[in-house]
Order: sequence, then structure tokens, then C-alpha cells
Amino acid sequence: MEDYVRIFDTTLRDGEQSPGATMTASEKLRIARKLDRMNVDVIEAGFPAASPGELKSVQQVCEVVQQAQVAALCRTREGDIRKSWEAVKDAVNPRIHVFIATSDIHMEHKLCMTREQVLEQIRFGVSLCRELCDNVEFSAEDATRSDLGFLTEAFVLAAECGATTLNVPDTVGYTMPAEYFTITKTIVQAVPDNVIISAHCHNDLGLAVANSLSAIAAGARQVEGCINGIGERAGNAAIEEVVMALRTRHDLTGIRTRVDNTQLLNASRLVSEITGLDVQRNKAIVGRNAFAHEAGIHQHGMLKQRETYEIMHPEDVGFSDTSLVLGKHSGKHALKSRFSELGYDVDEADMPALFDRFKALCDRKKEIYDEDLHAIIEAAGDNAEPWYRLEQVEFSSGTNVESRAVATVRCGDRTAVADATGDGPVNAAIEAIKKATAAEGTELVDYRLAAITGGSDAQGRVHLRIEREGIVARGNDTHTDVVIASAGAFVDALNNFIFQQERARQRAGAPEPNLRDAGTGV
Repeated sequence: MEDYVRIFDTTLRDGEQSPGATMTASEKLRIARKLDRMNVDVIEAGFPAASPGELKSVQQVCEVVQQAQVAALCRTREGDIRKSWEAVKDAVNPRIHVFIATSDIHMEHKLCMTREQVLEQIRFGVSLCRELCDNVEFSAEDATRSDLGFLTEAFVLAAECGATTLNVPDTVGYTMPAEYFTITKTIVQAVPDNVIISAHCHNDLGLAVANSLSAIAAGARQVEGCINGIGERAGNAAIEEVVMALRTRHDLTGIRTRVDNTQLLNASRLVSEITGLDVQRNKAIVGRNAFAHEAGIHQHGMLKQRETYEIMHPEDVGFSDTSLVLGKHSGKHALKSRFSELGYDVDEADMPALFDRFKALCDRKKEIYDEDLHAIIEAAGDNAEPWYRLEQVEFSSGTNVESRAVATVRCGDRTAVADATGDGPVNAAIEAIKKATAAEGTELVDYRLAAITGGSDAQGRVHLRIEREGIVARGNDTHTDVVIASAGAFVDALNNFIFQQERARQRAGAPEPNLRDAGTGV
């Protein structure tokens, strides 16, 4: 088979550590299904030792993933390792991903271990992982700030103990391409040929993708990253950029991936919608401006020959030249067909509800665009029963009229109605919801509104974040009325707050505290 690079997607683990990007179990499953359909090689589903809820979430990912390997992260501790195996043992193709730090600064100040003790932990942890699972990945946290001689010794030991993949994490985004090439090349030459070397780069200096490509040039055959480049701090290597760089410059690298690049845009939009982290307009590959040409000389060249200014075709990553597809006279089969073209595998049982949403939108809009269809899918995507449900919001406002709103919210098995005034209709609606849900202590810390398509009848997409009891939770919703969208987003954030609150309780009850901090390092 042609030489290829395996794509290890950690959107569900490292990506979720982006501030405010916590995902519910059902949201993780939606992303996992998309990653599996687009043929990523490995999906890192989570850190099972963090809490019973996290372990269960990884197990659920294993149930829905049909072809990709599913990895669970753990430290070199027996409890962590056994929980990771419990989480992934029923996967079609399980992997245990075990790690420990190897840099002097981490060993001294975090682990409080000597080099000899770290090597013994590697021996114990990797050996136990291999007893349980044939597919074991070992990561040396903060590899790029480690002594290269000791790092090599650690990786050679891990390979001897049965690790099948060795990951070289640039944990703090510190390295440069030439330096990372040297580190990777040294490891490649030191370990057996049948061991895969992996690159895991953070983007603190904006070099995550460049460093990943440098590692590939040095012999790495796995790259780890996230959709849209999300992740801790400045994020991880953007999977879509790595995939398209290898595809577009195959003439230089001779290397491809197995990823279906035509699904990259849909994956990007799905992750953005779920996490509430917008994709910048000029983002490479999947940004709204990635294939836009405004300069006159560029447009002239494009009209003559598109390759003059276009090194990739928009359809290569999932952009469609035809975005106006459906209207109020369209039938259910046409709608399902278009969902399929957009990359959504919709169950027949879900179609009636989606079709009702589509028809309701048609009553409010003359023209339905692909972006509208994405919004319909995202709005219907979470099948979990929320604690709060917005049933109705009525509001009044004007130039010389005080803004007032009345909100009806279903709270569990009861319905609450409250009214409030505000600086505007959005503020009034949110204040009314606060009263109805007894959430007066909730602070709105971020609010963003964007039109999904053009025109005065466009749907407005609202992303917002709230803070309560020290927990930041995000919410989003879409509607042709921005006040209703804002109210729906606020209720969604309240539900996410409850989810995070429960998750925090689970973490507090875990036998080993502060696991999130430990798990972010790789």
C-alpha cells in the first residue's frame, strides 16, 4: 500500500479541554460518528480515570464507532490503566494510550521523581497495558523539552515493553520545525521499524501544523490533532490542515492519509456548532473566506483559469457551488437526500421530526440554504432529555417603550412562568428565564450573534456563555428571530451547566483528584 500517515483525532479528549468546550455524552457520540465516517484512523475518546461518567462516555463511543480504533488516555498507574481498558475493551479495535512526563522540569516539579523512577514507571505501565491490549501507545509528556538522550532511552524502553506507537508530544507548543525534525528522526532511528512514531503538537507559537509536517518528513507516520485546531490554550494541530497539506503537496511528500477530505467542512461545522467555538473567517481549509476571491486581479485570473489563484477546489473539502437546494414544496425524500449529500447519515426514524423543523423554517424563510440544513440537524442532534425546556417566550420593545418579556420554561416535571424588564428584548427575555428557573445568580459572560445566511429572513445563530458557581457553560440556538434564538441559547447553557455540575461532582468523588490537570499534559 502507498505510504500513508495515520490520523489520530483527539477532538473528544484534548479538544474538549478548550475553555468552555465541554461536551455532553450525546454530543461526543455525534462527533465520534462523523470522525468514523470520514475515516480517521484513531479516535481518542477520553480519560476514563477522570470519573465514572467519563468512563461511561468512552464506552458509549466504542459502541457507535464501527471502523476506527478507539483510544483511552491514562497515566502509568495501575488504576488508570485498568479503567482505560474497561472503557475500550469492547471496541472494534481498542487502544490504550499511556503517558508520563520525561522533561526535567516536569519530573522535578510535578512528578517529584528521578529519571530512574520514571523509567521504572514506563516499564510497569507499558507492560501492564500490553498484557491487556495488543495496541498500546506510549507518550512522553513534554518530550520537546526533555533531554534527548534520556527521551530516547525512555522510548526504547517503551518499545521493548510492547508499545506499538510512540508519541512525541510538543506539550507546550515550544519546538520549531527543524528541532522537531531532529528529535523525531533520532527516535525513528533508535526504535524498531515496526513501531509507529507519532507527532502531537500544540499551537502556542502557531507552528503545530508546520511541526507535524516536519515530523512526517523525519519518519513519523501518525499525526495527532483536533478538528478546527481546538484544544488547550492555543489549540492543537488542525486535522483538516494536515490532511489537505499532504493531499495538495503529494508531489513533495509522496504521502497521503485515509481521511475522506470531502467531509472536512461538515466535520468543522459540527464541532464548531457543538463547542460554540467559531471558526475564523480566514481559517485555512474550512474558513468562510478560504475560497473567496475579492481582489480584482484575482477574480480576473479565476475567471480565466481557476488554478491561477486556487491550489485546492472548494468541493475537495466539502464546499458546494450550489447552496440553494430546497423550499417549502420539497418533500421528505428530497430533504433526506440532501442531508446525505451534506454528510449526515440520518435514521429514518428521525426524519419526521427533522422534516417538521424544515417545514416550520420554510414558513419563516423563502429560501433554504445548506447552512440552514446544518442548523436543523444541530438543533435536533441531542436526544438527551434536558432538564430545562423553553416552551414559549413573548416580548415587546420599541423606541420609547420599556422592553418586557414573559418566558414559559419547563423545569423537569413542572412549568414555570415569569416576566421581566430589561435594556432590550434579549436582556428582558434572559432575565425572565432567570426568574423562571431560579437562576438569578447566573452571569452572561459572552454573547455572539451571527447570520447563518444572507437576507433579512436569515436565521440568526446565537452562541453565549454563562458563569455560575464558578462553572462556565456554553449554549447555542438558531432561529429567524434573534430574541427567540437568544432565549433558546440561554436555556441550552443552563442545561449544560447542570451537566457540568454533575460532572464536577463525579470528579470530586473519584478516588484520585485533580485528574483533569494530569490529563491535559499530552
